Amino acid sequence: MALVLTPSQLTSLKPHFLPDRPGPLIGLHVIHTGHGHAWADRWPDPRVIITETAGNYSMSGDPNALPPDDLRPLISGFIEAPDAFVPLLRAAFPDLIRWPRVIYSLPGAPHFTTPDGYTLRRLGAEDAGHLANLSEEVNWIYKTWYGAENMAASDHAWGAFADGQLVSVANSFFVGERYEDLGVVTEPGFRGRGLSVACAGALCADIIARGRMPSWGTSTDNLASMRVAEKVGFVLERWDVLYVANLQIPEPSLS
Repeated sequence: MALVLTPSQLTSLKPHFLPDRPGPLIGLHVIHTGHGHAWADRWPDPRVIITETAGNYSMSGDPNALPPDDLRPLISGFIEAPDAFVPLLRAAFPDLIRWPRVIYSLPGAPHFTTPDGYTLRRLGAEDAGHLANLSEEVNWIYKTWYGAENMAASDHAWGAFADGQLVSVANSFFVGERYEDLGVVTEPGFRGRGLSVACAGALCADIIARGRMPSWGTSTDNLASMRVAEKVGFVLERWDVLYVANLQIPEPSLS
């Protein structure tokens, strides 16, 4: 049976997640923000570690240390795992879906402007209500911060406003050690106006000022997301894959 790790136990394992690279930064995000969970096959000296935040999972270590029956109750969502874990995942989840992804990194300063007629600014604690009022289609943006209030107070998000309404948001969806991985959304009625590029670019400037580097991940069929990344100045880092258990793959959304 997998053991639940305490925050201090997980923090003691931080070297296990280093050095980080562009892409999902789940274990480090849980350590840095406190938002998420972690399990291991044993303590001390775990052989396998599973971390999770908002239905995003990362697996590392020895896949033989946990039987499939122990895995089934733990996981329902998107899984980052080395190839060695695939037989275990398929044994635990016969309907496992392979989801091709593309990962980008930003080699220089971001490119962006603020479209006319909109206000672009860093979000703060006073914006919790604006985030909470985002539509259901896009409110996943604050899930890895475990709520609108936490994300608003994080200083890790930028937003674009139209007549006082928050209509586009970019945030650090995963906060790593050297990298921060972006999430970006725009309300359906305001897409195609450059707002995602503006929010993402402004956030990238903040990330660089913090001494970290921005990264961007999306599915290979989300052409709109890929276009936004490239407009900001991101370049291809690698092709990647996530595995999906007990869920359907989300439909690509326009930015």
